[in-house]
Amino acid sequence: MSEIGLLQIIEGALLAAGKPLTVAQLGELFEEHERPDNAALRAALEEVAARCEGRGFELQEVASGFRFQVRQALSPWVARLWHERPQKYSRALLETLALIAYRQPITRGEIEEIRGVAVSSNIIKTLHEREWIRVVGHRDVPGRPAMYATTRQFLDYFNLKTLDQLPALADVRDLETLNAELGFSDPLPARDPGAGGPGLTLVGGTDHVRDHADPGAAAEDDGVETTAMDLAVTAADLVDDEASVADDGADAVVAGPDSRA
Repeated sequence: MSEIGLLQIIEGALLAAGKPLTVAQLGELFEEHERPDNAALRAALEEVAARCEGRGFELQEVASGFRFQVRQALSPWVARLWHERPQKYSRALLETLALIAYRQPITRGEIEEIRGVAVSSNIIKTLHEREWIRVVGHRDVPGRPAMYATTRQFLDYFNLKTLDQLPALADVRDLETLNAELGFSDPLPARDPGAGGPGLTLVGGTDHVRDHADPGAAAEDDGVETTAMDLAVTAADLVDDEASVADDGADAVVAGPDSRA
């Protein structure tokens, strides 16, 4: 190891692994007598990240560990390496995933109650196949419905380290209100992927496409990538709709006796 530096070993391992590596996994690369402590490994990772400045790739920490990834700004060029079109997902799937992310643990029935339409079994199957959701228990009610929550793979895909990094729904509403007050008709520009945070997506992100079989699915333009902010906006819209329905129901109850008088 004297001839080969710690930074080189870390860089080589991250490139060869093809998946995120934790600090503990990086430590296991060394014999016990030469193994650096966690502080030394984290310091080396910080230096590796600094070396990536100005390059076409970056070192990113996600839920499963550290990985090298292409900077999002380069996706229009890098995407041309693959001829197939990116996987497209429906608005219905995005709404289902957003509710699981922000209301977990949540049952299928609770998702259907908020969305106002049945959740297709294919949506749940797709989310399971992508390993974005998992069953974490069963609600203690008749039928014992499964409760769904997101996975580490979900966090990795959306460039998140923890669920705390999901955009707050209150912040999303504030952004939309500010946008309207300033007279902007277009959405606020996306965050710089190099700056970090929940706006990051991976190269080859998902596109939205309307699910015509779902009456609750809204049209989406092709070519829009799914980001953590997309999930937040979708969840905020659904929560607002849920609150509106609840308010309408309360008004009906209050108005009922008066109308009969």
